[in-house]
Formats: sequence, C-alpha cells, structure tokens
Amino acid sequence: MGVGDQQLDFVELAKKFHEDGYLAIEGFCSNDELDILMTESHRLIERMNPDEHVTTFVTGENQKANEYFMNSSDKIRYFFEEDAVGSDGSLLKNKHTALNKIGHALHWFSPEYKKFTFSKEIQDVARDIVGFKKPVVVQSMIIFKPPNIGAKVEPHQDLTYLYTNPPKLTGFWLALEDATLENGCMWFVPGSHKDGIKARYRRTPDKDSLKMAYDGAQPSPNEDEWVSAPVPKGSLVLIDGAVVHKSEKNLSDKSRQIYTFHVAESENTKWDELNWLQPTAELSFPELFR
Repeated sequence: MGVGDQQLDFVELAKKFHEDGYLAIEGFCSNDELDILMTESHRLIERMNPDEHVTTFVTGENQKANEYFMNSSDKIRYFFEEDAVGSDGSLLKNKHTALNKIGHALHWFSPEYKKFTFSKEIQDVARDIVGFKKPVVVQSMIIFKPPNIGAKVEPHQDLTYLYTNPPKLTGFWLALEDATLENGCMWFVPGSHKDGIKARYRRTPDKDSLKMAYDGAQPSPNEDEWVSAPVPKGSLVLIDGAVVHKSEKNLSDKSRQIYTFHVAESENTKWDELNWLQPTAELSFPELFR
C-alpha cells in the first residue's frame, strides 16, 4: 500500500488519535490500489438490478428501519438517495449516480474490499494506533455521496448505532476520491469522544423486534466547535466511535466515494443485543487479526 512508502510514527499518531478522537493518514493507499477498489464498486453496481433494491437511506432522526435494512449484516445490499427515487418508486437518475451506499458485508463477500479490510497495514493501524486487542469487523459500506444529491449526514456518534459495553468502536474511512469542502468532506468536534454517548438507537421493545427507537438526543454542537477534515484520495481517516461528526450535502458536480468499515473490541467487551446490526449464523463478526 501507499503507506508502505512512509515511516509512520505510531506513537505520535496514537497520541493524536486518542486526544482528538479522529486521525487522518494521507497516502495510505496508492492510486493503483484505489483503482482496483473503484473498479470493484463499479462491478457491484453493474450487476445490481434496481427493481430488486429500490430502498432509500437517510441518517439521523428520520432513519428508517425495515426488513431489507435490518437483515443486511450478512449481505451486500443497495440503498438509494431519497432525491434519486420518484414518488412511484422509480429511479430518477442512472443507477451509478443514484446510490447513497452499498452495505453491510462487503468486508466478507467482496474479494477486493475483503483484501483491503484484512490487510496487514490495516491490522497494524488497529493494533498500534487504536490499541485493539481482539478486534472484530462488524459492518462495511461504500458511501457514494453522488453529485448534486449526496445527502447531508447529521451530527452523530457511531456508538449510538453500534454500541458495545464498555464502549470500544472505531470507524476506518478510506477516501476513494478527494473529499473536499465542496463535495461533502467530514467535519469533527475534536475531543468530543471524551464526553460520553448522548443517544442510543435500539431495537424496541426487545432484541427480536424490527422496530427501532432513539433513546436520548443526538449531539448538537455549536458551530464554532466544528473542524473540517478535507482529505485527498487515498487517505485513511480513523473515527473513534464516540467522536461527534457530520458531513454536508454534496452540491458539487463531483462525487465523494469512500469505503468505510467499523471495528469493535471483543476482548472483555459485549456487543449490545439491541443494536440494529447483529451477527448471524451465516456470518458472525470475523476477527480482524486473522
């Protein structure tokens, strides 16, 4: 990987990550490696019949929970932007520019994304920067942020949706294209991961339910607390599960495609049975250090 050409100071990077709650490592992937992943994204869309997958996805208080979404932890499923689907359920745009995301088991069922997810370079980062002992990969997504319609992601903490006790979750976020202020780069509130989890998104009334509900209010930082994090393609961004982050709507004519996956600690840590995402008989959460 591109990171192989760098001499990373894991001690200093770990210090910054744990202080701020996020960390950007530029040049983590080479252009050739990015081309392979982008080609795989294209292949996944090419083989998809939109008539079988016209489900939209939004974040925040309006997030929808249905069978297609709730039972996607062991599958590759497709979710469209709300602005790309008409009132009759038909697509208003070409399928390549209509998707919000593909998820949630790319790390296992897509050969190229699996290779990246379980690479030695990722393992080194998980061990030496994040400090994982026995990490497992719980979900993965390609998020497209298509031109002009890529939806805003409201301020949130990932542990709201993917809770562990004690809290130990990190997002690995790879920029497949440049992420800029214009096309919807990430924004963070540095240090906010030290302030606890503000809300939970739980199955209700019990673990067998497909109904979800929020418990608590999503964080709402002041405008002056936000720091933008534009990064060039090939950058890896680490996101502590408790840090508050967001992204704005893509109003530009350029997409902002990324690949992200979440890693949870399994040593002396319990995955919450009320999370929407659950391991299945077909796919348990695979260990990262394989």
